[in-house]
Amino acid sequence: MSFRVAALYRFTTFADPLTIMRPLSKLCCGLGVRGTLLLAREGINGTIAGPPEAIDQVLDHIRALPGCDTLELKFAEAEAMPFHRMKVRIKREIVTLGAGDLDPANNAGTYVEPADWNTLIAREDVVVIDTRNAYEAAIGTFEGAIDPKTAAFSDFPAWFRAFRETWDPAAPPPKVAMFCTGGIRCEKSTAFLKSEGVDEVFHLKGGVLNYLETIPADASLWRGECFVFDERVAVGHGLAPGSHALCRGCRMPVSPDDRASEHYVEGVSCPACHDARDDEAKARYAERHRQATRAKELGIAHVGAVMGERDVEP
Repeated sequence: MSFRVAALYRFTTFADPLTIMRPLSKLCCGLGVRGTLLLAREGINGTIAGPPEAIDQVLDHIRALPGCDTLELKFAEAEAMPFHRMKVRIKREIVTLGAGDLDPANNAGTYVEPADWNTLIAREDVVVIDTRNAYEAAIGTFEGAIDPKTAAFSDFPAWFRAFRETWDPAAPPPKVAMFCTGGIRCEKSTAFLKSEGVDEVFHLKGGVLNYLETIPADASLWRGECFVFDERVAVGHGLAPGSHALCRGCRMPVSPDDRASEHYVEGVSCPACHDARDDEAKARYAERHRQATRAKELGIAHVGAVMGERDVEP
């Protein structure tokens, strides 16, 4: 049996997310769908998995919600259920920026299709900003893009305000083009920039994944791989599987060179976290990895091997 994985989001206005949460949770649980869906007054975001027909029923239900007739959607297939349980939660934000009340549904920047992205970011009057976290940008980004080196998306507002202070006040403000993995972070961050008085703001429609799926490698300005929030870890052009694995100790991507290090122990640690773990922690991780490996050999699910809420794109 194969499972369909659906990553989705939509900025809209929910007057009362609680009235949406209960029937949505009941439907998902009744159909055997698992994953995480986040609800807030600003919309919905999450990743779910289940039999294809069950996923279709849940998506039909979500599309019937206010303002959700169109969704940003990405599908993948999984041989085993990638989530342990179903969680529908109410949050203040569906992706945490912490910049006050914004209105991405009505005040985001200008969408740019992948086919037009190369021309835009090659312009001298355009500043290109990667809105993802530092560990994501480290394994791949667009040629010439600025990496804010943020540890979390909520660090972006402070970084941008400091970065704007470096602009020449006597020159026209630059145009700003931003991108993220699937679109949600750059859509919200463009709304933030507009709230800060930056008028000409653009973002890549569908994010890097849409670009890699659409633009052939020989015409691409993307360099490296794109970190993804599922068991693929990273993908390249055409969404082909990348070369990175996931450290089960710190949940950071590890390259082939990292895995050749004496500090890399599968399921336990990598060069980035080896010195941060004591022997007791490493022993726990080793036992978890042993159990997960054995469960895989037996063809059964293991809780420690499935993806978690961290994997809803931040």
